[in-house]
Amino acid sequence: MDFDAVLFDFDGILVDTEWAIYEAWYRTFRDHGHELPLDVYTRCVGSDFDTWSPKTHLEDLTGRSFDWHQLDADRQVEIRADLENAGPMPGVVPLLEKLRAEGVAIAAVSSSTHHWVDGWLEKLRLASYFDTTVCRGDAPRIKPAPDLWLEALQRLDRQPDRCLAIEDSLNGVKSAKEAGLTVWAVPNRTTAGIDFSLADRVLPSLEALL
Repeated sequence: MDFDAVLFDFDGILVDTEWAIYEAWYRTFRDHGHELPLDVYTRCVGSDFDTWSPKTHLEDLTGRSFDWHQLDADRQVEIRADLENAGPMPGVVPLLEKLRAEGVAIAAVSSSTHHWVDGWLEKLRLASYFDTTVCRGDAPRIKPAPDLWLEALQRLDRQPDRCLAIEDSLNGVKSAKEAGLTVWAVPNRTTAGIDFSLADRVLPSLEALL
């Protein structure tokens, strides 16, 4: 692969966590008498609720306020139960092995927390492939701002025009493009309906890179 570094988003790229998160939110909405269409929910995928908030949306629909502390805790229990047997996305391990064999630098760049990302990488025995992981709190802003990507490039000592970002969300694609990276989108079942024309390339899966 003709890049000096490959920077992977985490959720939905390395592990299919996005669908479990969406389904948990979908159940929350249904429990309160409303639908949560996928094309509405995906506005916040890859970022946080400053971009678009399902919490604000549900309160607007119902005219009510909620105990989000408890609802968030319950939702996390559901998500972790749904993901109990989750493994890497198809193509992840052989692609990481290929990049490592070629001497390409590898980073994970995520708007999620280190607790979430590093925990999964350790659980799935993927952590050793990554030269660095850059997460929420490592830079002033998360995606769709470019800050996390720029922090990763600085840590890797690489120039953006020689590096590739692999993303599954529009917020992620926008942020990586703003950072000056080549961006390939790999949609999953949560983000398959998004228009990824902003990306330099759209692939059906990471297996296509093998």
